[in-house]
Amino acid sequence: YENGRVINIKRSTIAAMANIFHCTPSYIMGWSDEPDKQISSHISDKAVQIKVLGRVAAGIPLEAIEDVIDTEEIPQSLAKTGEFFGLQIHGDSMEPRMCEGDVVIVRQQDDAESGDIVIAMINGHDATCKRLMKYAGGISLLSFNPLYEPMMFSNEEIETKPVRIIGKVVENRQKY
Repeated sequence: YENGRVINIKRSTIAAMANIFHCTPSYIMGWSDEPDKQISSHISDKAVQIKVLGRVAAGIPLEAIEDVIDTEEIPQSLAKTGEFFGLQIHGDSMEPRMCEGDVVIVRQQDDAESGDIVIAMINGHDATCKRLMKYAGGISLLSFNPLYEPMMFSNEEIETKPVRIIGKVVENRQKY
């Protein structure tokens, strides 16, 4: 293999070599330039359980529920990047991308970039899932469903209501 001669290597041998060198089989074979990217999280990345805390509105904000209703698993590599929790979507304002009953995986953080899907707290106790758009004079929380009007807040309203970001949605898990 090192001399460039064409030889047949068993897949199990390639997988074993990749495991020894902590890289992907694609990297071993020269098909990828990314040695540390794992092909499948279940092969090399242990799962971490996170709590699904309740439902979050995808529509009109509803009182944030902090009851643990379920658990979900995320890869350990993702879990190392912050604190995570899950929320179950309630409502239709984020359709067609997020539907009633879907579970969103959320990284706990108090800010996000314009265009990110976030969980926002409004009035200190109402949580909603929306796409964040930032402007010099404030923010808008936008639905994917065109039937819903944007929720717009001036910088003053962000402070007085208050409106705050509690997390960024990093994954949506649809339930059937």
